[in-house]
Amino acid sequence: MATTEKMLSEEVRAGEGIARVLEEAGIDMVFGIQGGNMGRVYDALYDHQDTVRCVLVRHEQLASVMAEVYGRLTGKPGICMGQGLFMLANGFLGTLEAHLGSSPMLFLTDFSDVAPYTQHAPYQSGTGDYGAADTRNALAAVTKQTLVANTPREAVHATQLGIKHALSGEGGPVGLIFHSACFGGTVDPEGRPTLYPTQHYLPSRLPADPASVEQAAQALCAAARPVIIAGNGVRISKAYAELAALAEQLGAPVATTASGKGVYPETGSMALGVCGNFGQSTANTTIGQADLILAVGTRLGPADTTNENPALIDPTRQTILQIDIEPKNASWSFPCDTVVIGDAKLALEQLGDAVRRSGAPSEEVLAERAAALSAVRQAEGFFDNPHYTSDATPIMPPRLFKELHDAIEDDALITCDAGENRLFMTHFFQTKGPGTLLMPGIGAMGYAIPAALAGKLVDPDRQCIAVTGDGGFGMAINGILTAKDENIPIVTVILNNGALGWVKHGQGNRTIASTFADTNYAEVANAMGVKGIRVEQPDEIGAAIRQALASGEPTVVDVVTAFDGLSFRDVTSELTQG
Repeated sequence: MATTEKMLSEEVRAGEGIARVLEEAGIDMVFGIQGGNMGRVYDALYDHQDTVRCVLVRHEQLASVMAEVYGRLTGKPGICMGQGLFMLANGFLGTLEAHLGSSPMLFLTDFSDVAPYTQHAPYQSGTGDYGAADTRNALAAVTKQTLVANTPREAVHATQLGIKHALSGEGGPVGLIFHSACFGGTVDPEGRPTLYPTQHYLPSRLPADPASVEQAAQALCAAARPVIIAGNGVRISKAYAELAALAEQLGAPVATTASGKGVYPETGSMALGVCGNFGQSTANTTIGQADLILAVGTRLGPADTTNENPALIDPTRQTILQIDIEPKNASWSFPCDTVVIGDAKLALEQLGDAVRRSGAPSEEVLAERAAALSAVRQAEGFFDNPHYTSDATPIMPPRLFKELHDAIEDDALITCDAGENRLFMTHFFQTKGPGTLLMPGIGAMGYAIPAALAGKLVDPDRQCIAVTGDGGFGMAINGILTAKDENIPIVTVILNNGALGWVKHGQGNRTIASTFADTNYAEVANAMGVKGIRVEQPDEIGAAIRQALASGEPTVVDVVTAFDGLSFRDVTSELTQG
């Protein structure tokens, strides 16, 4: 007869119980800044440093982004932790990214309630009483679930439930708010509700319904011109191999959404590049000509479908299949002929098996589809642009991206920032391996550097490069200090054109509040105690990047790039305005 043991055999304080929950869930990092009652949790983690690393950041924004990226890369909830009002003021960037991008994450904070004076508006209180901020409602607006703990036992159990909610179904951020009473007593192992080991709160991936899988497989086998659109959900489920296998089995070209860029390598045999507003014309043309579209792990939002232009996707002339773990996402933007609800990795594996049973395309058909893909790549200039070899100064961004592509290893992780530099990366940078690029879903500046920090911590042997504009660098420059403090050897590449490029290009001749003073960021980096390299000539780029990657220390490569000659309009699809 099966029996379930209890979590605790002795009395512990809440902080110790929370630390044990993180250990049991396999969470080995916490990102944040101490403050308020959260110092009690840090004090408990002092005794768990061999299993849980506490990464001190210089700003709560860094903590939230690093937690989101940890969750996206590992599949385990990333933890950002700090004092209530300051987490609310500064920690929502990564939280919003996790909320919109389905990354599992826990946002741990406190009320700073100063009980029993809670209703007398104590300093920094966030209980929602008169004279206080409302932490719970503020956090609930940007999380999948928000839990409040008022006792030591509730604090431990809420951490377990938070992990469960963050991982169940479509992942996302969960807020945990601790009242000061949580830290004033101990957890009785015999009390109720009984606390059980955290493993019982970790959800399992479930296979998709076989009937819907069979229906989708039959449609794929019957299609003459199938195409796959892959989104960030492929990354969340680590379905890289399964996606590639199905594409090759069907001879179906693979486009990705912007947030899914890199889930299928753009050097791959079936690659179309990114589709949508700022994607490759190769991808948009092929999707528009397809008779069947398989959407995997994407909501098919407006930016991914050129504002839902029927020349790209039209359910009146195309069969649409969708795989998503969240039923709400299915047939959200477009009605689907078949919906497969399930984890992308399992569903794609099931679908591959079903295609074999239904009768996969013949070698002759696969050869015809490969030839058609080659022809459209040639016609549309797939990753072929004269700026890649430009010797102009200031440096043209595509030349920088080509040099970066050539300098990095195939599995290097590239993290993008926001602004025009991200549009250029989306369009011009060609990914080399699966799961090698992370992009901010909400398009907020200051993402690339903390994202690279987290990536390097998750996989220390992997090259991690943050690509940012000078605007985004200014917002996350404190991340360079964190890289130095925590010995995280990331490389930061700055497109330094002295402006908020997207904004300034959009202003035409009415330029206001969009230009920066000329700044040598390599000198700034050197003054901060890390390595800085200034690049002003195109033939210096490759050597500078290789030197930075080989240095073994945090390095900033400041590349002086052109403002004129290329703008967001040059990478905007003609279909966007249709």
